[in-house]
Amino acid sequence: MKQFLLYLDETNALGSKFIIQDLDDTHVFILAEFVSVLQEKVGELMDQNSFPITQK
Repeated sequence: MKQFLLYLDETNALGSKFIIQDLDDTHVFILAEFVSVLQEKVGELMDQNSFPITQK
């Protein structure tokens, strides 16, 4: 997930940079005004990577 956030930040996918500081392998500080937009983007990514269970 962190790599996805770094990608969005580096490509300015949200219009500007939003990562304040890269802390460690699993944590980053981001600007508070981007939280809801990032939650939406992560939700879209999760939807793309999940498949519905079909009944037989």
